[in-house]
Amino acid sequence: MLHNILLLFVGLLSLEHVSFAEVPSSQIVNITETREYAERMQNFSRTNFERLEKVRNRSIRVARSCKELRGRYDEREDGVYYLTTGNGMLYQTYCDMTTAGGGWTLVASVHENSIYGRCTVGDRWSSQQGNNADLPDGDGNWSNRNTFGTVESATSDDFKNPGYYDITAEDMSVWHIPNNLPLEFWNLEAAAVLRYHTENRFLRLYGGNLFQLFKQYPVRYNVGSCGDRGPAIPIVYDHGDKESTRMLYGPSSRREFEPGFITFRAINYERAAMAICSGVKPTVGYNTEHYCIGGGGYFHPEQCGDFPSFDYDRLGGYQGWSASREMTEAAVLLFYR
Repeated sequence: MLHNILLLFVGLLSLEHVSFAEVPSSQIVNITETREYAERMQNFSRTNFERLEKVRNRSIRVARSCKELRGRYDEREDGVYYLTTGNGMLYQTYCDMTTAGGGWTLVASVHENSIYGRCTVGDRWSSQQGNNADLPDGDGNWSNRNTFGTVESATSDDFKNPGYYDITAEDMSVWHIPNNLPLEFWNLEAAAVLRYHTENRFLRLYGGNLFQLFKQYPVRYNVGSCGDRGPAIPIVYDHGDKESTRMLYGPSSRREFEPGFITFRAINYERAAMAICSGVKPTVGYNTEHYCIGGGGYFHPEQCGDFPSFDYDRLGGYQGWSASREMTEAAVLLFYR
């Protein structure tokens, strides 16, 4: 009897070892259990009038981007700032003032409010009007001047501010942050599922922002064939690496892409267009709905949405074509510099 119990114990240990062998390291970290999270939570639970006054006084600064704030006013603290558009509109956004020299402006976030919805309400980065081939552009928010959401809710809902089309930038930074994580914890190292930036000034070739880039490469159903994708840009990792990026997506998806890039306007076998393939470049095969986000107004009936088919083989199942749960349940924050 004792022998059988020992064998069972050893077997359970072996199973536990196998289950973690293919889990990305970031999935094991629970940010709410870190000391830094506890310290920040304690600090933010108390009213600090000196800090509130400092943040509120940022509204007197005049700049169109976080890069300008850093250069003109020597602002070096991550957090919420006020920016002004070329037409004089004042708005709030988040500035990353520390990563790779700082000066990164948050302009949008892509948040999947319901992975089971198929182009339903909340799918602002694809279509909220149903899966309809007669509406090939869907909501069209990749290339229009609509704005929505607030900076503080950017990990719990879609977000797009005027900087998306107003700022002329050179590079991008992308953060994958767990859904519903409060803004004051975004820059914690343990918070990120994946973080990276570009450094080759590629946006200068495409009008200086995503608004102009997607005018050149429309995110529209039936706009082209599989080979008509947009640019694929090399990235520099701030959290994660090529291997951890590869492991965030499903085993079947890994055979189709090369990690270490951000790709724009990918088109799948069904001629549906997706806006961004985060961290990867499609190379062989065109089942991009399983690892690219955003889109036009029509997909295969079992797809469609801001994360079109990340749950194909069970939500967070980490099998077949399904992306990992941590990738599926994270908002994608888009920054300019």
